[in-house]
Amino acid sequence: MNKSYYNAESNLIAKRLRQLRKERGFSQEELAAQLQLLGVDINQPLISKIERNRRFVKDYELACLCQVLLQVSERDLLADFYNATE
Repeated sequence: MNKSYYNAESNLIAKRLRQLRKERGFSQEELAAQLQLLGVDINQPLISKIERNRRFVKDYELACLCQVLLQVSERDLLADFYNATE
């Protein structure tokens, strides 16, 4: 299987997702449940893998995460990337 990595990272939002999730008072289980309400097939172990940078994030998952996390923008979730490149 051909996998793409950016600086050896599976995704760019791992740390920021965890931070925002905790700031909003969501457990991983609660976040997964909210995503499931939007039709995203995801569970707590997958949230954990994303936060530990062990799983890629699909574009629609990124959009739904932004919606669930109290309307944060994609740029907010990608803040670590933008701060590193500026």
